[in-house]
Amino acid sequence: MVTEARSQGDEEKYVAQGGNRLAGLRTVILINGGSASAAEILAGALHDHKIGELIGEKSFGKGSVQELVDLPTGGAVKLTVAKWITPNGKNLNKDGLEPDITVKISEENIAASKDPQMEKALEEVFK
Repeated sequence: MVTEARSQGDEEKYVAQGGNRLAGLRTVILINGGSASAAEILAGALHDHKIGELIGEKSFGKGSVQELVDLPTGGAVKLTVAKWITPNGKNLNKDGLEPDITVKISEENIAASKDPQMEKALEEVFK
């Protein structure tokens, strides 16, 4: 479940259907500065429900809901109308997500085609 909190104080809760399909499976979620919006919503919900551990680096922090409003002149404006809140009340737009296990990727890793975040994720899954 995640919550869409609107500026007028209205809230809409979104609850997944189908139960916990990951029950009994060791689950990790890789995040970094490129994890934003829908990726953060899913990662935050899985984490808050204790379904998966977050591994990597802090996520981007893009949890706003925007709507396109047509203008009478034929133009349009995009307005932020709400923010996404995780089940435990974390404001994704303001804070992003901190990993449970921080693993950074260096320029040297990239040059050598190494992925220490994936390596750590696999290590955790197979514990």
